[in-house]
Amino acid sequence: MKHLALGLSLLLAPLATAAEWTISTFAGTGEKGFSGDGGPAVKAKMDNPFGVTRGPDGALWYCEYTGQKVRKVTPDGVIHTIAGTGETGYTGDGGPALKATFNLPHEIRFDSAGNLYIVDMKNHAVRKVDLKTGLISTFAGNGVAGNSGDGGPASQAHLKQPHSIQFGPEGDLYICDIGNNTIRKVDMKTNVISTFAGTGKPGDTPDGSPISGTPLKGPRSLDFDKDGNLWLCTREGNQVFKFDLKAGKIHHVAGTGKKGFTGHGGPAKGATLSGPKGIALDAEGNAWLADTESHSVRMVNAKTGTLDLIAGTGLKGDGADGDPLKCEMARLHGIYVDSDGAVYIGDSEAHKVRVLRKK
Repeated sequence: MKHLALGLSLLLAPLATAAEWTISTFAGTGEKGFSGDGGPAVKAKMDNPFGVTRGPDGALWYCEYTGQKVRKVTPDGVIHTIAGTGETGYTGDGGPALKATFNLPHEIRFDSAGNLYIVDMKNHAVRKVDLKTGLISTFAGNGVAGNSGDGGPASQAHLKQPHSIQFGPEGDLYICDIGNNTIRKVDMKTNVISTFAGTGKPGDTPDGSPISGTPLKGPRSLDFDKDGNLWLCTREGNQVFKFDLKAGKIHHVAGTGKKGFTGHGGPAKGATLSGPKGIALDAEGNAWLADTESHSVRMVNAKTGTLDLIAGTGLKGDGADGDPLKCEMARLHGIYVDSDGAVYIGDSEAHKVRVLRKK
């Protein structure tokens, strides 16, 4: 009976957590395409929304992976295109961002001065938009896939399919250089690039191992918590790690390393993940995951150490607003926790941006 009670409690745990939330559509009709600029975001068509973040202007910004654009939704609910013509290419540096072309933009972030940074994945680059002038340039990567340039200017370095970026507590830019199985770091004072973590070859990441010299297996997405620790989810590794930058150590937080959709409500280290491609830390230290191949939002609970299922059924689809555990999603990628605790989701192949809010 004891084992039955334990199993029942683990089964019910995610339901109790998810019951606190409701999910709704923030932008997008669910139809793939491009339309709606200047009108309500909920009536706009979009094309594979990925990275999502709050801009310094108060708008909610996101990038469209196969739409080859960056767009934003202002506080009045109106959608606008900020960068990209919609064509695939690598053009426009030195000119207006609206006339530039991209090749699969993955994620966007803002620096402390309010400039926009775009991971231009298939161009093996990170682009920068000066929002005061509207001009775009290449900030990191030279457009050619490779693994070189450490110790020199970031714009002359070779990257290989960078995916995720985030600014650290000291203001420097960290890049998930997933094709090289490394995390690269750009010193924002000198623009010099270096390898922060990873060996260049995929491998297991033992708990407690040093940051320097330890392999990573598909470093996909990163974020920082309020204490300055770097959190990383690995796509091929199906795990979550916390990097203690002060101690120089890596700590295993979630995922057994095997691909799956198990362990809801149980210890996060014993759960299985399915190609996690987004991570965001909230003010309480909870780590929110876009568990892409299970079409779900899962959360590493900072208080309990459990992995809680918050949204999604495990099946691919385009679910209705309301109960998050009944809302199917479709290979979500982006995830962002706002200052009010709302969680925004780039529900990629449903062609929507969704939002989770506490009831």
